[in-house]
Amino acid sequence: MVIKKINGGITAAQGYRAAGLSCGIKKSKNKDLAIVYSESPATSAAVFTTNHFKAAPVLLSIDKIKNKTIRAILINSGNANACTGEKGMKDAIKLVSLTAEKLNVNQNEVHISSTGIIGELLPMYKLENGIDKLVPLLSKSGNSDAAEAIMTTDKVSKQIAYSFELPSDGTKIKIGGMAKGSGMIHPNMATMLGFITTDLSIKKELLQKALKAVVDLSFNKISVDGDQSTNDSVFLMANAKAGNNQIVKEDDDYYAFFEVLQRLTVYLAKSIVYDGEGATRFITIQVNNAGTIEEADLISRKIANSNLVKTACFGGDPNWGRIVAALGSCDIEFDKNKVTVSINNRKLFNKGVPINIKKEDLMGLMESKEILIEVNLLKGNEKVEFWTSDLSYDYVKINAEYHT
Repeated sequence: MVIKKINGGITAAQGYRAAGLSCGIKKSKNKDLAIVYSESPATSAAVFTTNHFKAAPVLLSIDKIKNKTIRAILINSGNANACTGEKGMKDAIKLVSLTAEKLNVNQNEVHISSTGIIGELLPMYKLENGIDKLVPLLSKSGNSDAAEAIMTTDKVSKQIAYSFELPSDGTKIKIGGMAKGSGMIHPNMATMLGFITTDLSIKKELLQKALKAVVDLSFNKISVDGDQSTNDSVFLMANAKAGNNQIVKEDDDYYAFFEVLQRLTVYLAKSIVYDGEGATRFITIQVNNAGTIEEADLISRKIANSNLVKTACFGGDPNWGRIVAALGSCDIEFDKNKVTVSINNRKLFNKGVPINIKKEDLMGLMESKEILIEVNLLKGNEKVEFWTSDLSYDYVKINAEYHT
C-alpha cells in the first residue's frame, strides 16, 4: 500500500473546516481558541484520561461520545477548566450550547476540550466573544491556525496528514490530525490533546476499536516527565465523504486504515516528545526478549521515568548503572545474569557484568540529539519500544514559573 504525506493537517480530508484565534485567555495574546468542524455528521470515537480528577470538558465528552455522530469540537488553551466543580461543568455546557447555536447544529454533536492551568474558572465573556468571531473564520485552510491555538508550553505546532487507497476498490481516503503536548506527559493516556479527522466510512464500533489500539501503540508509549494530566483526550471523526462502502468488519480495508492511523498517531506522539519541555534529546527505549508485553512495557516505562536516567542523557553521560538500577526496581522476575544493556548500539553491560571500557573511549557516545537505550532480558520473545526525552535545567525553570 502506498501511503502519501499530504498538506492540510486536520482539514486535509474532505468535508472538514477549522479556525483558530486569540480570545484573550493567554496573557501572551497568542492564539487560544479553535474549532474543528465537519460539514456533515461524522462517526465519532474518543479515548480519555484515567486521572480521577477529570476536567469538566472530559466528563462532558465521556457522556456525549456515546452518541453516534459528531459535528464539531471547541478547543481552548490556557485554562484547563479542571477541578472547578459545578460552575466549571455549567460553563462547559454553556460553551457547547453557544457553539452549536452559532454552527446551527445539534448540541449533542458538539464537544469541548480544554488545556492549560488547573483550578481556574474559564473567562466566559472572552470565550463567548471568541466563538462569535471564530465561527465565521472556519475554512479549509484554517488547519494551521487551529493547530497553533491548542498549544500551551509547546514550542511548535504539531500536525500531519496522509492519503491512501482502500485495497478493495481503490477509493482514495484522507486522514489528518493535530496534537498538543509538551509537559505533564505520561501514558494512560499520554497527557496531551489529539484530534484526528478522516473522510472514511466505517462502523462506529470499529472506529473506536482502531483508535483505542493505536493510542496504546503511540500516545501510550511516550513520557516526558511522568505526570498524568486531568484533560487527556484524543478524538477521531469519520464523515464518510470519500464515498467508500462502509467498513463493517476487520477486513483488508480496515487493516489498511489501521496502518495509516497508527502511522499518524506515532508521528504526533513522537512530535510531542521532541517538543518536550526543556528537552534537548529524544530517547528511544527498547526492551527486547521479555517474557510478556506487560513486562516489557513496565520496564520501558520505569527506565523512561527515571530522573537519574533522564538527567544522565541530558549530560551525555553513558551511565548504564542507572538503567540497570531502574530495571532492578521493577517487580518482575528475570535472570540478572542474562541481562544486556546497550546505549547507541554500544554494549556496556553483558550477562550481569560490566564490559570494561575506558571512559575516554565512551566520550561522544551520547552527544547526538537521539539516544537509543536497549535492554535485552533473554527471557522470551516479546519486545516494546517507548519514547521519552531528557530532563534539563529548562524543564525546571518552565514548570517552576508555569502558573505565575
